[in-house]
Amino acid sequence: MTMSANVDHHRRHHPTAPHRDAGGPVWLSAAAGLCASLVGLGLARFAYTPLIPALIAAHWFTPAEAVYLGAANLAGYLGGALIARDLGTRLGSARALRGMMALAAVSCFACAVPISFTWFFGIRFLAGVTGGVIMVLAASTVLPHVAPGKRGLVGGVIFAGVGLGVAASGTLVPLLLQQGVRQAWIGLGVLSALLTLISWKAWPAETSTAHVGEKHHAAVHGTRSPLVLMLSLEYGLNALALVPHMVFLVDFVARGLGQGISAGSYYWVLYGLGAVIGPLLSGHLADRAGFAAALRAAFLIEAVAVAIPALTTSSAALIVSSVIVGGFTPGIVPLVIGRIHELIPHSAASQRTAWAQATTTFALFQAAGAYGLSYLFAQTGGDYSLLFVIGASAVIVALGLELISATVLVRRSPDR
Repeated sequence: MTMSANVDHHRRHHPTAPHRDAGGPVWLSAAAGLCASLVGLGLARFAYTPLIPALIAAHWFTPAEAVYLGAANLAGYLGGALIARDLGTRLGSARALRGMMALAAVSCFACAVPISFTWFFGIRFLAGVTGGVIMVLAASTVLPHVAPGKRGLVGGVIFAGVGLGVAASGTLVPLLLQQGVRQAWIGLGVLSALLTLISWKAWPAETSTAHVGEKHHAAVHGTRSPLVLMLSLEYGLNALALVPHMVFLVDFVARGLGQGISAGSYYWVLYGLGAVIGPLLSGHLADRAGFAAALRAAFLIEAVAVAIPALTTSSAALIVSSVIVGGFTPGIVPLVIGRIHELIPHSAASQRTAWAQATTTFALFQAAGAYGLSYLFAQTGGDYSLLFVIGASAVIVALGLELISATVLVRRSPDR
């Protein structure tokens, strides 16, 4: 068991045990988490989107190949989510996180050398693996050291790195591309390497334990309750709801509305700005109102924001939609993690297992949604409105399931 699990167990039985956030160390750990999400999810994933036209223009890949390479990252993300918990157990979470950040940096450098499509596919898959592992381990490594009243905000800080990556994909990458495609990849690699080195010693310390049986029991306890399983399903539906904006927003503005690529890029930057502040605001709200209430409010607001492009194409409405959905792209993450801590309050190992379960569900729905909506888009001759309606419907279903959990399952669950 990692030190985070031991510390959490110790605090539950020894109320006088201090949290690490009594001083500065917890914020150093939160900064490390921010760097990790920025490298593994922001740069290694979202920075690829604005690079696609340049890759095609430079004749590195055909348009069809470029799309398949994007899919490779999604597949790798799912693989990373599946192996993350075992990797953290074997290596220790901090060591695994350092390794994944370093590997993400290496993948950027490797992408500067387009040896073949197969080579590039493997590298993009590997970059996705790093993101999946980091998503599972980063917050669950830091949050057990944080006082409950600050977990929302600290979780928001950690996942603000995703938003910074989205924002960088719309600002930094175009600047790097002025030097060339190869130089852009090298620049991303250098930035990732610097962030890895800066955060290297900021992760919480860990110790090992010989109580393997106890560790296994703790990791299983509570993770199969109807409430936790329902939460994972809600998180997966939320992933589907985000796909229309994440994949089609720029194309919708550029081609669907006939406003051109520059206008589409403008809305993508707004999406990125929302993604920077979203997790901070949602985390702060959760600390004040509770994670359950904050999650339900988030689902309701997100449903309206996702549906907006299907209802109106006014510039003001699209700006609101871009910023809000961008905010919830990483902003939903600290809410779900915090809700898991509310549902399984006494075991950091169980919390980590439940979060890995939720992340895997998210990855499955995201990949299926991306492929499914792309197929539907082609079959309907480019019906953008239908995509946004499906996205809004998915998050409405998630809200319904959450309300059912609150009114029915919470009274029946033996884990409550």
